[in-house]
Amino acid sequence: MKFGVLTGGGDCPGLNAAIRAIVLRAARSGHESVGFLDGWKGVRDDLVQPLSLRDVTGILGRGGTILGSSRTNPFVKEADAQSVLATLRKEGIDALVAVGGDDTLSAARELYRRGGPVVGVPKTMDNDVSGTDWTFGFHSATAVAVDALERLRDTAGSHHRAIVLEVMGRHAGWVALATGLAGEADVTLVPEEPYDESALLRHVKAAVGARGHALIVASEGIDLGTSRGEAGTKDEFGHELLGQRGVGIELARRIEAATGVETRSAQIGHIQRGGPPDLFDRILATRLGAAAVDLALAGRFGELAVLRGPSIVGIPLDEALGTTRTVSADWLDLLHTFDA
Repeated sequence: MKFGVLTGGGDCPGLNAAIRAIVLRAARSGHESVGFLDGWKGVRDDLVQPLSLRDVTGILGRGGTILGSSRTNPFVKEADAQSVLATLRKEGIDALVAVGGDDTLSAARELYRRGGPVVGVPKTMDNDVSGTDWTFGFHSATAVAVDALERLRDTAGSHHRAIVLEVMGRHAGWVALATGLAGEADVTLVPEEPYDESALLRHVKAAVGARGHALIVASEGIDLGTSRGEAGTKDEFGHELLGQRGVGIELARRIEAATGVETRSAQIGHIQRGGPPDLFDRILATRLGAAAVDLALAGRFGELAVLRGPSIVGIPLDEALGTTRTVSADWLDLLHTFDA
């Protein structure tokens, strides 16, 4: 068989580990692999490169993706969809492995519905893909956010300030939740809960009164009840680029105006995406990449390799794409145990 590999959507630690696992697992059975550059754009435009064993040697611990990525949606226009199918025929691809989050995997599902031989590998630092316990990229990215929060604690304590750390997260607040829990934030704001400004201010005042400073973690996707930034740029999947909304800046302004406490904000942004994957993400990405090859070799196209408990299993793409995996009530209950 000839395998094709693509990485789409936002990059995250672990992508290169998954690429390496796919190539090596396929090679073990005598199959070759090629990579499509820049996500679905590479399949649409026939941007392909060989993936030999030498090409993937030493990349396991590297951040980013050697194949590049994009947020290209090849199924918006029928002409683009036909180009995808034509590329697969031209390159003789027997199995395409799509590594990505909801948007990349939605495109994979559409390809499968059109008869394309595709399997999926879930990745996203947002940890919001349904059907899998964890996605690789999340642990590494959150560790970076926790480190940032620890550093902000030092400066907040020195200047007796409140500081808001804005982290990534569109509809799911997993990154904010984990950062707040592991970094001892006084308040953690996630999209799964309605924004309660009176509670926020109460907790900030309590923290400042007790320790002289306060730390607030806010997911970029929370709704502050304001039109601020809602006319921001959108990608090809219709998603607003949330970094333009300035949630952290607006929260800092409101806190300082209401409490009189000097307040600053920090947006960690794409720093969360870069750098080497941690141990958990290296192993998870490796297991998922190898499992995707096994699914293809078994003819189980239209499926996604996922983590369920200690095991990697295959599930239909439809099952994973039905809903967004958001923070559940039990996690929120745990989070609020530690409110200031």
